Amino acid sequence: MSGTILSLLMLAGIALGIGGVYLIAKKREYKQGWLMITAAVVMFFNVLVWTAPIG
Repeated sequence: MSGTILSLLMLAGIALGIGGVYLIAKKREYKQGWLMITAAVVMFFNVLVWTAPIG
């Protein structure tokens, strides 16, 4: 179950990143684009924290 959730988080992060770049490049909506990219980075770090080995 957790593997599915992590996979969905990665897919959502990729979609948010691509959407953010699109908003910045094509539509010139900088605030919304950077917010989407920031949300994508937060998702990627969440996946990294959950999958990091406990030392």
